[in-house]
Amino acid sequence: MASVGAILLFLPVAWTCSPQKADYVMVSCFPNAIIANVPECPYGWEIDQLSLGGVCYSGIRSPGYFRFVISDLTPKNHSYCGTLSEYIPGKDPRYIFYNSIVSNDTSLTVRNQPVNYTFSCIYRAAYLVNNAVFSQRVATVYVNNGSLGTFRSQLSMSVFTNSKFLYARDAPYVIDTSEIGSEVFMGIEAKGLSNRFKVVINNCWATPTPYSTDKKRWSLIFNSCPSDTTVTIFENAKDSRSMFKFNSFRFQRLEKVSTVWLHCEVTVCDGERLNCIPSPCSVRSPSSEAEPSGGILTAEFQLKGNSFSNNGSIKGTSLFILLLVLINTCCDLVNRSEM
Repeated sequence: MASVGAILLFLPVAWTCSPQKADYVMVSCFPNAIIANVPECPYGWEIDQLSLGGVCYSGIRSPGYFRFVISDLTPKNHSYCGTLSEYIPGKDPRYIFYNSIVSNDTSLTVRNQPVNYTFSCIYRAAYLVNNAVFSQRVATVYVNNGSLGTFRSQLSMSVFTNSKFLYARDAPYVIDTSEIGSEVFMGIEAKGLSNRFKVVINNCWATPTPYSTDKKRWSLIFNSCPSDTTVTIFENAKDSRSMFKFNSFRFQRLEKVSTVWLHCEVTVCDGERLNCIPSPCSVRSPSSEAEPSGGILTAEFQLKGNSFSNNGSIKGTSLFILLLVLINTCCDLVNRSEM
């Protein structure tokens, strides 16, 4: 009997999921990617039985959902996981991307109702090839909730004037170098969706180039937690808007007039289906890896210095400060020599 028990211990277990109603899909059209979420196990289909465009079995399990990502939005690429693109000319030319999540059972008999989630995303035609993103600062989120209809939202990231987050500043956002270290207030909001949908900030970082993948970066938020004491998260995953602040800075060895790009990886979470609140930062491992699960929004900050006039001469205030520094340095050298 003991040997039988050992054999049973190593028998493979056939995991089956509980069938879910399949009339719900949420599609997020980010400048760099398209993310489609469908309920896990729609009508009993396993994740390895669902494909993107009938080509890529690349679904990712996330709490309550199966997630499919189109990470290549190059307009000339008509074949990424079955993605099709259409160019619409005119005064405001646009690209439309089409794809679908379909079921495919290779067994002899099919016992589950077939599913076919067809979706599309529309972008203005200005595509930045070097950055691999569309030149827009917002994402569009579509929620098809069956008989309740389809809801559309604009997900945007803005700079606000103060901690009340009442008034957004106009772009481009300009920071004088004399204001380096001042507080910058950021808000990410989904307009057009009910409060059941929560905006979740996963990660935020800054780069000296427009590329979100630039290895030279400064982390601000990591796994929904502040990366250091200069970052404060006011609200996250509690409402249709999340807010935080950080102290402005600049990268070393940049020109007098330069630019810093802020990138935030964001997701929209259905609060009626999931617990959207991240776990407390105090109970997390600081070495845990950040797993990308959302799309990226980018804001551009222009740094302008007033330390130099147009002809390159030093202004009076800067000259006075420079003289003080030189005097203090000389005094230190004299004191050290006397010692």
